Amino acid sequence: MKLKSLLFACSGILLGSLHLAGSAIGADRVTGESFATRSEVIAQNGMVATSQPLATQVGLDVLKQGGNAIDAAIAANAMLGLVEPTGSGIGGDLFAIVWDAQSKQLYGLNASGRSPLSLSLDEFKKQGLSEIPKFGPLPVSVPGAVDGWFMLSERFGSLPMQNLLAPAISYARNGFPVSELIAYYFSVNQQRIGQYPGFEQTFTTNGNTPKKGEIFKNPALANTYEKIATGGRDAFYKGDIARTIGAFMKQQGGFLSYQDMAAHYSEWLEPVSSNYRGVDVWELPPNGQGIAALQILNILELYDIEGMQRDSAEFIHTFVEAKKLAFADRAKFYADPAFNQIPVDWLISKEYARKRQQLISPSKASKRVDAGKNEGDTIYLTVADRFGNMVSLIQSNYRGMGSGMIPTDLGFVLQNRGEMFSLQEGHFNQYEPGKRPFHTIIPAFVTKNNKPLMSFGVMGGGTQPQMHAQIIVNMIDFGMNLQEAGDAPRILHTGSSSPTGHKMLDGGYISLESGFSEKTRRDLGQKGHILTDSVGAFGGYQAIMFDDKNKVYYGASESRKDGQAAGY
Repeated sequence: MKLKSLLFACSGILLGSLHLAGSAIGADRVTGESFATRSEVIAQNGMVATSQPLATQVGLDVLKQGGNAIDAAIAANAMLGLVEPTGSGIGGDLFAIVWDAQSKQLYGLNASGRSPLSLSLDEFKKQGLSEIPKFGPLPVSVPGAVDGWFMLSERFGSLPMQNLLAPAISYARNGFPVSELIAYYFSVNQQRIGQYPGFEQTFTTNGNTPKKGEIFKNPALANTYEKIATGGRDAFYKGDIARTIGAFMKQQGGFLSYQDMAAHYSEWLEPVSSNYRGVDVWELPPNGQGIAALQILNILELYDIEGMQRDSAEFIHTFVEAKKLAFADRAKFYADPAFNQIPVDWLISKEYARKRQQLISPSKASKRVDAGKNEGDTIYLTVADRFGNMVSLIQSNYRGMGSGMIPTDLGFVLQNRGEMFSLQEGHFNQYEPGKRPFHTIIPAFVTKNNKPLMSFGVMGGGTQPQMHAQIIVNMIDFGMNLQEAGDAPRILHTGSSSPTGHKMLDGGYISLESGFSEKTRRDLGQKGHILTDSVGAFGGYQAIMFDDKNKVYYGASESRKDGQAAGY
């Protein structure tokens, strides 16, 4: 297999060519693929890529003021909690992978929260539930994001938290214009959780969520951020904020308590990797789903992907069947390692991939696996600085704005990540007190020869490992540059065993973005695949790549959302 010189030289010049039928987004471009929305952003001193331009600018300002990538990532994440509360906020969890230029090593952070200690499996049985509700007090787990900020800052940061939260505090008090996509998701979330206390007060004006271009303010969140900035992480987990959360949840019939907040801690952990045709792809181990991307890539490496057309039933069938196998393992094994022995090394081994590949028929879609969940809005951001540090950070409330539980006058929604627990006794991911649920949000990183190459992520529930694998395949096998790899039409399969133990459509179904030909769709049907539309479910992408030869960063952002990559 001959690797494309793009990936190693990072020249940004596409050497290969791949035509995707029907993709006319950039048909008049004089360079690169026709489906590309723009060329890559290139800069020497630093790069920030987030899902909202205002957050990108906040991160860039921190870099210009002398902060490092970790500082800028925290500031940008705080800003996203304000400008994109439909997918993020301090009521949710956080995961990160950090390349530390000084030690020349990767570090992983799991800042996900645990289930309430006072809530038992018997309580769900007593309420006659076979699955945990999507909204309300029962799916709420401890929010881990704020502790994640302080863990990152204390180990790698260079600026005080007051400096990092100041921009978001200012925007929260003075207001910002709401973008088109966020205005849409505000209205969607009002239908989901608008009936809960605090939503109308916090997120509406005269009962209406903000429209595109309207100025939105969140003074309650500004006050909360100020308490965190001056009082540190204990202001959130052991101070008035924690007491407010505990009292509110009790009032709503929930179980998350002050004691649960005070007992929270995040964990540093070692990222795990698999080599794909010469590059090392890094993910975090469970309770997240990152190793599913590695399992998919290990199986795909056994095929001549470069010899296939991307717009072909052959490639899509091979990809989907590999995904089904990985997600079957995801459903069985991925859970909190503090409660289970998870065979991570075996699952991501090449030997195991060869065994699993034998189950794939080249001509027939498998029907033996059950569908998993693919819902959940998230934010992903990545930052690189002039010192060589790079951060891959992902953060979410799950299901858009989360549970609908908005603690009194705090300005944010608590997550509903606990919904991802299974209520089946004996399941690896069964509900237990003080346990971290199966998690969908995953940051990714790529190295070559033990040097940093690329920090990237794709938002969107169970979409994420599928898109991680597609980004790598797009660049390695199909010769795309950083922006093209994200712009290329995506493949989404919904259909493997669920981490909650529930079953859906046998064999699942494939959703293809516009840009794949009708012939390919017909050919997939002849192999036994079921195709369906799934508008808006293909995730959101951000990425930064380092060109070691020219000592510059390449940045790319998501055309499907409001993202921006910018550098200086």
